[in-house]
Amino acid sequence: MDLRKLKTLIDLVSDSNVTELEITEAEGKVRIVKGGGVAVQGYAPVQPVVAAPVVPMEAPSVVAAVPEVAAGHAVKSPMVGTFYRSSSPGAKPFVEVGDAIKAGETVCIIEAMKILNEIEADKSGTITRILCENGQAVEYGQPLFTIE
Repeated sequence: MDLRKLKTLIDLVSDSNVTELEITEAEGKVRIVKGGGVAVQGYAPVQPVVAAPVVPMEAPSVVAAVPEVAAGHAVKSPMVGTFYRSSSPGAKPFVEVGDAIKAGETVCIIEAMKILNEIEADKSGTITRILCENGQAVEYGQPLFTIE
């Protein structure tokens, strides 16, 4: 499991009412548990978060499909988060296939830890493919769009 993803999960557990979280993926299994409080004089108890070690599992017999990037320049995700094509659920998407865009123009939003991050095109051209679905979880470096 990616270290950034693990840190994000720990932060989410510590900032929520969840006391225990267990996730199993192809790379292994992780269990995050909020521990008992540590009292500090004059302050409210602190709830430490402890991550259990990742246990290696057998390699899966089927490899997960990774979207192929067509010829052209790939706009990649700069972070782990949730991909959104528009600024709100009912709003028009930032870009569509066939749209001409300029470098620096917003192409999507990635939500990470309740913060909406506008992702900008790093190259001018035409959108040839949209590689993610609205609301899909994306990883760091994952291709989002192709531009020609």
